[in-house]
Amino acid sequence: MSNALGLRPRGGLGAARRGGRGSLTLAAGALLALLATGERGLAQAPTIEPVSFEEAVRRATTANPSVAIASANILRAEAILQQARAATRPAISADASNLTLDSARTVDGDVVSPQNTFSASIPVSMPLYAPAQWARRTQAGDQRRVAQASAVDIRRQVGVAAAQAYLSVIAFRRVVEAQQRSRDTAKAFFDYAHERFKAGASSRLNQLRAQQTLSSDEALLEQAQLALYRTQEALGVLLAADHPIDATNEPAFDIPAQGAAASAAPSIGLRTDIKLFATEVEAARRVVTDSSKEWQPTLTGIFAPVFQQPGSVFTPEASWRALLQFSVPLFDSGLRKGRRLERQAALQQSEVTLSAAEREAASEVRAAYESVRRSERVLQSTRDAATQAAQVLEITNISFRAGATTNIEVIDAQRRARDADTAVAIVEDSVRRARLDLLNALGRFP
Repeated sequence: MSNALGLRPRGGLGAARRGGRGSLTLAAGALLALLATGERGLAQAPTIEPVSFEEAVRRATTANPSVAIASANILRAEAILQQARAATRPAISADASNLTLDSARTVDGDVVSPQNTFSASIPVSMPLYAPAQWARRTQAGDQRRVAQASAVDIRRQVGVAAAQAYLSVIAFRRVVEAQQRSRDTAKAFFDYAHERFKAGASSRLNQLRAQQTLSSDEALLEQAQLALYRTQEALGVLLAADHPIDATNEPAFDIPAQGAAASAAPSIGLRTDIKLFATEVEAARRVVTDSSKEWQPTLTGIFAPVFQQPGSVFTPEASWRALLQFSVPLFDSGLRKGRRLERQAALQQSEVTLSAAEREAASEVRAAYESVRRSERVLQSTRDAATQAAQVLEITNISFRAGATTNIEVIDAQRRARDADTAVAIVEDSVRRARLDLLNALGRFP
């Protein structure tokens, strides 16, 4: 039913690539939930909660599990940044030991090493010059920004998925309404044919034809109602609800004029996926630049006050020690060179990904504008056709009652009117989706 209606997400290859991070997971989760709820629906009809479009998008972008996972990734990046910072800051520890010998050691009657010695120290160490560690701290900050940008993009994906599911609910409700009108018309025609048959003014064949049309319309109505319920369940899954969600209002997508958008410089720069890819490129470029700092020396300072009881000739009870440790890498068999090559490859991949995403985004904007223009023209023509089909049906019914036409012509007019109403519902959904796709392509939704 959904394939026949054309109610599916759009966006082309670019959307498929970006959706790999979150949209496919959302769609799979929604499908599994629908399969799981299929049998439960036979037992009892669940409560369907009506929700506005704005509230649906808000709830999806705050309660969806994918958003919670993205928030956890930010927390993980914060933890890694904190660890990197700690490596460049002072570290304080406390050491204590107690040494017991078989006997005291003396030299000319003086105790050199007492039999029992307790010693304690509080060493304080800090990197005084550590370019590589400082670079890792900065790189950890970049990864935190990448995690934050990724979370924003996931919220966008979840919001778009919820909006598409919401529009599907509206579209299927329109289909249900069209099928109901068709069913009601078929029932009225059957009742009329039945009364004529009972009065002996019509044949059994005419009655069966009308009844067959009514039965077919009732089956189509049941199918449309089932499709509507499934989309309501899918929307409930995206909103992290334990029940289906119904749409209460039709959103109005205000889109900018194409000329205004084109003159607004990099409109695609508002897109969260472009921002994410740009942040990844910046982070990868910094890692490559910082590779040379791994060859620079490091200097660490250590200061440790020491207490020993009892003191000795060589070690008084209270003293302190200061130590400077200097280290410089001389030869590593090509380890650092290999790391740099690996980082350069990662940078090139990030740059190519960003460049491809920008081209695809610009193409999506142009295609979305064209889709909006053409789908709006198609909608106008389809509505005209539906109006004309309704008039044909009315005239045919009047002619049939006057004996000027046969019931076959009435049944054909009913079918054409039903198909025209369904086509209007489909094209209206196409217009709404085209507008949503345009706002998404411009980075203005949600």
